[in-house]
Amino acid sequence: MTPDVRPLVAGNWKMNGLRASLDQLKAIGEGVKGPLSDKVESLICPPATLLYVATAVVTESPLAIGAQDCHTAISGAHTGDISAEMIADCFGTYVIVGHSERRTDHAESDALVRAKAEAALAADVAAIICIGETGDERKAGQTLDVLERQLRDSVPDGATAARVVIAYEPVWAIGTGLTPSAADVEEAHAFLRAELIARFSSEGKSIRILYGGSVKPGNAADLMAIANVDGALIGGASLKAEDFLAIYRSYETLLA
Repeated sequence: MTPDVRPLVAGNWKMNGLRASLDQLKAIGEGVKGPLSDKVESLICPPATLLYVATAVVTESPLAIGAQDCHTAISGAHTGDISAEMIADCFGTYVIVGHSERRTDHAESDALVRAKAEAALAADVAAIICIGETGDERKAGQTLDVLERQLRDSVPDGATAARVVIAYEPVWAIGTGLTPSAADVEEAHAFLRAELIARFSSEGKSIRILYGGSVKPGNAADLMAIANVDGALIGGASLKAEDFLAIYRSYETLLA
C-alpha cells in the first residue's frame, strides 16, 4: 500500500456478461456499501453492451462503472468502436486502455494506448493504463526495461492521480493461476513508483499502481499489503460477487 492513497479494487469482466449477470453486479453494488467505501474505491468494467444499464443498476451504490476500451476519436466512421464521450454519456467514469489482450490480439502499440488515454482524459473519463511483461521478456531479464518503456510511452504528459491509474499486469500471470513472488511484485511496483515520481514529481507519489494477474480471495490480502500496491485489477474473480467482495474486504484488516 501507499500511505495516504485510497486503494482501488477494479473488476474487468472482459467478454463476459449477459443481462442475467446484472444480478452479480447488483450484489457487488450492495456489498460495497458501508464504511469501507470511504477508504477503498470499487469499480466494475462490464462489456459495452451492459455499460449503460450497469450504471442504472448501481445508482444507489458507491460502486463505479467503467468500460474496457475506447477509440482515440470523438466520433466517426469506426464501426464497432466506442468513444470516450460515449462512455461518459453512459455515466461511465473509467476506461481500461492498453490491456495486454488488446496489445496482443489487436496489435496495439504504446503510442495508440497513449492516444486512447488522452482521449479518455479529454472526455473527463479516468484512464486505467495497463502495462506488463510477457513470459519470454521476464525470462530474458527484461521486465524493468519493458515497464520503463511502456510507462514512458503509454502514459500522457500531465497525468494526475485523480485521472490516471497504472495497472501492472505480468502478461504471463493473467488467467493462468500463476503470480509473481511478493519480492517480484514489490520490485516492479517500487520501480514504477520511482519512474512516476521522476516524471510527475509530487503527483507521481499519489498515482495509484494496481496489481493484476490471477488475483483471487486467497492471495489478495498478501498482494494488497505490498508496498506501492494500491489495489487490484481483477479478471475472472470479478465475475462472482462473492469473490470480488472477498478481495475488496481484504482491506478491512489491512486498513484497520
